[in-house]
Amino acid sequence: MKYKWLYFSISLLILIPGVFSLVRFGLKPSIDFTGGTLLEFQANNALSQDVIYEAAKKQNIEISSIQTTGNDSYIIRMKPIDNDQNERFKSELASVSGQLKELSFQTVGPVVGKELTQKAILSVVIASLAIITYIAWSFRHVPKPYSSWKFGVSAVLALVHDTLVVLGVFSVLGHLYGVEVDALFVTAVLTIIGFSVHDTIVVFDRVRENLPKMPKESFSDVVDFSLTETLVRSLNTSLTVVLTLVALLLFGGESTRWFVLALLVGIVSGTFSSIFNAAPLLVLWEQKKSLHASVKDK
Repeated sequence: MKYKWLYFSISLLILIPGVFSLVRFGLKPSIDFTGGTLLEFQANNALSQDVIYEAAKKQNIEISSIQTTGNDSYIIRMKPIDNDQNERFKSELASVSGQLKELSFQTVGPVVGKELTQKAILSVVIASLAIITYIAWSFRHVPKPYSSWKFGVSAVLALVHDTLVVLGVFSVLGHLYGVEVDALFVTAVLTIIGFSVHDTIVVFDRVRENLPKMPKESFSDVVDFSLTETLVRSLNTSLTVVLTLVALLLFGGESTRWFVLALLVGIVSGTFSSIFNAAPLLVLWEQKKSLHASVKDK
């Protein structure tokens, strides 16, 4: 616990670039949120972006972005089109490049995209409030004068840290490399929230168990001892998950790459925050309360 300000500084250094990018550039939403059509295809011969834009213009199709994925494969995002327009567009491209192989074609309406955005935000908010309430209720028997609500709020602050880290990383990736966030990304964030809280509860539960056993020790020493007891377990649990995710990132498919990366970043951040942010925040809160009480008594 004596190094808590060092841990807070490390977190701050990690958060600053991501938060700046979020404020300055935001996230790059996929058609899941904005509505539109996604067409992925492979061409026999390479196509220039000018050729693709020209073919789209002839079919009155408005393209938002073109991404090359290697092996003469392309991902095109555009305003919503129907199957007939899609076939005519592909025929136009095939007349230039030869045969085309369609890899995927999906359309999401703007109403669905807006609804999904609202539900994604609502999901994160409800999950956070439910976690605070659940931890406060679970820790209601924590010895006085300690408050169970502080355990809950500290856990959610660590959770917010992890969420901001992931959002910041994807904001930077979106700005530099055009990486988009989709419905799978929301799933990853909710999974990270659950994993982060799981790790934090393990530490907090040991603190709760040790408080009655160590009545003469300061709250900081109890937390320090509890962290030492759970440190190896937390690191081992996280390491097994990280190794699995690294394997998926290296050898998994293109469609799940960014989902796996989001999980990987979030779980590494969650392990760090559970050990080095949540518990120190709790200690700092209690120390400030004790200092305020002693000043008041004087």
